[in-house]
Amino acid sequence: MQRLSGLDASFLCLETPSQLLHVCGLLTLDGTTMPGGYSFPEFERRLAERVAVIPAFRRKLHNPLWNLSHPVWVEDEDFDLDNHLHRVGLPAPGGDRELAELCAHLAGQQLDRAHPLWQCSVIEGPEDRVAVLIKMHHASVDGVGGASLITYLAGFAPDAPVPEIPDAGHDTGLPTRVRMLWESADVLLRRPAEIARLLPRWLGKALHGKGMPVPFTAPRTSLNGTITGHRSVAFAQLELAEVKRVKNAFGVTVNDVVLALVSGALRQFLLGRGELPEDPLVGTVPVSVHERTERDRGSNRVSAFFVSLPTHLADPAARVFFLAEANRLAKDHHHDISADLLADWAQFSPAAVFGLGVRAYSALRLAERHPVVHNLIVSNVPGPPMPLYLLGARVTGLYPLGPVFHGAGLNVTVLSCDGKIGVGLLGAKELVKDLWPLADALPEALRELLVATPG
Repeated sequence: MQRLSGLDASFLCLETPSQLLHVCGLLTLDGTTMPGGYSFPEFERRLAERVAVIPAFRRKLHNPLWNLSHPVWVEDEDFDLDNHLHRVGLPAPGGDRELAELCAHLAGQQLDRAHPLWQCSVIEGPEDRVAVLIKMHHASVDGVGGASLITYLAGFAPDAPVPEIPDAGHDTGLPTRVRMLWESADVLLRRPAEIARLLPRWLGKALHGKGMPVPFTAPRTSLNGTITGHRSVAFAQLELAEVKRVKNAFGVTVNDVVLALVSGALRQFLLGRGELPEDPLVGTVPVSVHERTERDRGSNRVSAFFVSLPTHLADPAARVFFLAEANRLAKDHHHDISADLLADWAQFSPAAVFGLGVRAYSALRLAERHPVVHNLIVSNVPGPPMPLYLLGARVTGLYPLGPVFHGAGLNVTVLSCDGKIGVGLLGAKELVKDLWPLADALPEALRELLVATPG
């Protein structure tokens, strides 16, 4: 038995049929690299081998009525791969747009909490095209954790052996009622003292965001409203070498360049919709704290900060310098705050109240009645620099797709792998029906930055 952390459990509490809190990874594959060529039965056999040794794929939620704290993970003794692996045909003509539309449909389906919280859809198209959409609940992985699990399924060669996963030493079988009650009571008894300890830390540091955008001051766009469970998807691939060329020329970081090209693409996208605001957009940037956290429990080890995205600036070079300074201030402030502050507060969040609040917020369409908290989510996750082979098939594209929330109906997630940068775009369909204009604007934004490089 392993109890979810408060931050992990919050992704369960905040989920509704319209606000789906799973993360997806779209992988396009070259099936000819599989020994003997691609076949679904062989893919299924290889997946079963790896799932059998990776505990994260076989654990499910357990939350009986007598549990007074967060749910626990337990081994699914009736695990059946057929509940998680699906074979899907790609509609003709089988291009990127058809693939994105199918992924949007799959991304809009809620995971069944009676089973381990993941799914793998193998998508087969014309001319031997193969893609895979892996979907995992945010309660079980964050961005870094999701990338790690994909690498467990993959390898650095077509015939990579099944990985050796260390035994975490957790109990098997369901925990007893007495044990659940005892542990729940222990958590509840310690809660007042923990809150008293956290409050001065939060007041002393979290409210001093010098140089950072303030929540509820973002300009309103059509991306910012109440969402439903329908999704739209698009994706783009860029050359990492070109991004690094811009980085070196301007003396900034890769993340600065990524945010600059996203800002440039958003500027063109909003101009095309006739709604470019005069002020910069405000993005929420999730940040991994795996190396800073003092916690040894929980799947999500993440924090976040707000950043201004200079969509109001026409000059691409000016956007780079704007972001370099903004990110420097944000990082300084972020490192002044405990890496576990968000996790600490989430540990004591009342789950039932959160769940009711989210449903009321959606039903009353409050996201359209108060000032905009933030416009979108932008995330940058590092991936392996070498080629990956998913169950023997060479990965030709890797596109992460993060969740959207009421009030912020667009998620842009970036992941580098094998000299490429994959950009996954996921939106709330009622707010942004077609994301391909934004995806097509990304290579153009990179070309603008290359032209603007000094020297």
